Amino acid sequence: MVMMKHPFLSLPLLLMLIFSSTTILVQKSSAATPAPEPAESAPTDIIRILRKAGGFATLIRLLQTTKVSTQINSQLLTSNGGLTMFAPNDNAFSSLKPGFLNSLSDEQKNKLIQFHLLPTFVSVSNFDTLSNPVRTQAGDDPYRLALNVTSSGNQVNITTGIVNVTLGGTVYTDHQLAVYQVDKVLLPRDFFVAKPPAPAPAPEKSTKVSSKKKSDDSDESVAGDNDSGAIGVKQQNLMWIPVAVATIILTSFSW
Repeated sequence: MVMMKHPFLSLPLLLMLIFSSTTILVQKSSAATPAPEPAESAPTDIIRILRKAGGFATLIRLLQTTKVSTQINSQLLTSNGGLTMFAPNDNAFSSLKPGFLNSLSDEQKNKLIQFHLLPTFVSVSNFDTLSNPVRTQAGDDPYRLALNVTSSGNQVNITTGIVNVTLGGTVYTDHQLAVYQVDKVLLPRDFFVAKPPAPAPAPEKSTKVSSKKKSDDSDESVAGDNDSGAIGVKQQNLMWIPVAVATIILTSFSW
């Protein structure tokens, strides 16, 4: 009986072949299934941020009715400076005088929301770098729209000349948008200080010139009439001289 001899390296070779086949199959599978692309971050939405935080229903309604929410989202996409928002909560709005919001015109509601927005991103640690009065998106009138900020450590105080507010906690920050809670609505002096009356319009120059010309013409006319009267009297006096002389001569001959 003849026995077949198996090569000594047959088992290791077999294991190597199995490992190589497995590696090739894994590589082919990886090449067939592309790696998923990283998901793009959603654009910042101020309404979504406030809804997630909770307690800002009145502010959300004002942002939507004035269209300022759309403006904010657009600015965050196009501006490099960012934005800072002071967000009054529902308790802050409920502490206002009854009917105050309804008494505001659409333009005033828009200005009120813009008064709570700074046109740059400001972190809590950087409020002490601001120069007063701080410019808001409502305008930069130093008297009617003044917003003054003082900072001491982590405490930030805000005054408008009507209300004094202490900055609350941070609602949201992403190094482009900062939203801070405030427990009072920031009321500008513009809503409470009477505006000065508009100056009276200056008279038109053409009217002045026309009146002066008319006055000059009248003076010339009066002067002309006076001169004509004086000449007439003088002529009448000269006409009587020959008559008087003739009378004297006749009288002398009659004697």
